[in-house]
Amino acid sequence: MTAVESRPAGVIGTSRGHRPFGARVKAFVALTKPRVIELLLMSTVPVMFLAADGVPDLWLVLATVFGGYLSAGGANALNMYIDRDIDRLMHRTEQRPIVTGMVTPREGLVFGITLAVVSTVWFAVLVNPLSAVLSVAAILFYVFVYTLGLKRRTSQNIVWGGIAGCMPVLIGWAAVTNSLSWAALVLFLVVFFWTPPHYWPLSMKVKDDYVKANVPMLPVVASNAEVARQIVLYSWVMVAVSLALWPLAHTSLVYPVVAAALGVLWLKEAHGLRSRAKAGVVGAKLQEMRLFHWSITYLTLLFVAVAVDPFLR
Repeated sequence: MTAVESRPAGVIGTSRGHRPFGARVKAFVALTKPRVIELLLMSTVPVMFLAADGVPDLWLVLATVFGGYLSAGGANALNMYIDRDIDRLMHRTEQRPIVTGMVTPREGLVFGITLAVVSTVWFAVLVNPLSAVLSVAAILFYVFVYTLGLKRRTSQNIVWGGIAGCMPVLIGWAAVTNSLSWAALVLFLVVFFWTPPHYWPLSMKVKDDYVKANVPMLPVVASNAEVARQIVLYSWVMVAVSLALWPLAHTSLVYPVVAAALGVLWLKEAHGLRSRAKAGVVGAKLQEMRLFHWSITYLTLLFVAVAVDPFLR
């Protein structure tokens, strides 16, 4: 598919001879999905504090964060290269750089592969080999298992595809200890069970986009009531798993109190969404985005508690 062919109706294409340097730089940055990476790195640094049982080496934190940005950015760029055909069909993605022609498909592919290779070398040389292996695993899983294998074939795509988004937790722990542990696995599972109830409310909001692109996200193939039921189920498991960190990491009493309080607020929102969905509420009154926005706050505050806990014991 050419850059011209991938442009959606109504989007003015950009010829190769008229692509300002500043706009080009912004376009390549956009390929890395910076806002998504912020969320991933937010789960990396607090885990490093927990693994170090205090303040980790600052240079190690910077090296891990930058390597994580390169790794996730490469995976995201490759995702946009692969999905350029469906991105042009969806309103929320029609302005992505490859769709608009600001970046050609070939440039996006080379950029993604380059970031993936550089991130691997970066981790291996400046952090440790285990973190490099985990980074490669995350890239391969996101590109081949999720984007190429699951996304267009099953409504459980975001469930299993979300494993790639959990890897920064393990990378952060491995960066400090050069090993893995049960505590790291618990936090990995928190993010794993957090991902579906985080993403499904957004999918409910933009369901028509996925219908047009023929992507079988759960809200496309199931009723709002069923989606909300599964959100509630995943939410309960997530909250329970978050509390398991207390005995496994020997945290202070502050962590389980914070985790429980945040969990109660989450479950209140999740059950509220389910009640509205069961009642047949649709449109703006369904308020599905309340849970989506709260989910980001929840994960942020939970991992802040993880980072602070070593100083409270």
